[in-house]
Amino acid sequence: MVVLEAAGLSKHFRARRGFFGGDRGNVRAVDGISFAIESGRTLGVVGESGCGKTTTAKLVLGLEEPTGGSIRFEGQDLHALDAAARRHYRKSVQAVFQDPYASLNPRMRISAIIAEPLTTNERLTAGEVRGHVLRLLDLVGLPNRSADLFPHEFSGGQRQRIAIARALALSPKLVVLDEPVSALDVSIRAQILNLLRDLQAELGLSYLFIAHDLAAVAHMSHAIAVMYLGKIVESGEAQTLARAPKHPYTQALFSAALPSHPEDRREEIVLSGEVPSPLRPPPGCHFHPRCPHAMARCGKQAPALDDVDGRLVACHLYGASTAAAAA
Repeated sequence: MVVLEAAGLSKHFRARRGFFGGDRGNVRAVDGISFAIESGRTLGVVGESGCGKTTTAKLVLGLEEPTGGSIRFEGQDLHALDAAARRHYRKSVQAVFQDPYASLNPRMRISAIIAEPLTTNERLTAGEVRGHVLRLLDLVGLPNRSADLFPHEFSGGQRQRIAIARALALSPKLVVLDEPVSALDVSIRAQILNLLRDLQAELGLSYLFIAHDLAAVAHMSHAIAVMYLGKIVESGEAQTLARAPKHPYTQALFSAALPSHPEDRREEIVLSGEVPSPLRPPPGCHFHPRCPHAMARCGKQAPALDDVDGRLVACHLYGASTAAAAA
């Protein structure tokens, strides 16, 4: 069952010069992407900074309104939801953010932080709220006494456990994880990722997992979507995509990642140039100025996402469009 589905999703921002400058045009932060997240499964989204990952998360969370396309939750278009259905959506989709030091109010006790979604959205007695808080703390591996402490009394990993407990307070169906371990010590990251996997198995959660750490994405995800300058260039089953990427950009990303075993050897792919400005992306395939396999048509025609060996790839090296051109 598909929990959330995006079709042709876009988000454009107007760019201006300084406080009094003129209009510089549109930044196509997200440019016509489509994906689906199934019940109890994780979609990982990877790409360099500025590729549109966080904007995608904000669109799913309702923090930004899309410029185009649609998002459907449990089969219903978000634009068509009435007030009651939108409240249900906001309760059903929660988030865990990158920085556990910034996402928790330092003046509130942990019990109040975790209880805030409950007291805002549910009619519960003080005793019922306290019981919920203690159960959530136990669920994320923290003792009951944590409820009466303040955020500064916890380590980074413990704070992220508190943020996860808060996200689970309303029993969501989908949790957006925006770089949930990138601000943590390396020794703590595996603990948080394993906790998230255990919670998914126990509660049947779906995740939208956004990260720079390709090893973490491959470990956590059932499917992966690779973004470059607002577009998805490759998507498919996680382990297949990680082991044998097809798109030249995906190949370069995974060649730069640490291998899962010290004896593994990978061909290093060094990309030339810098990521182009999203304000003025290159014509045709956005990746072609940096691509080692670029052809003449790459600078003129944007490739469509075609099925290649069981995954979707937007590249003129593959697909029906290339076969037709060759014929």
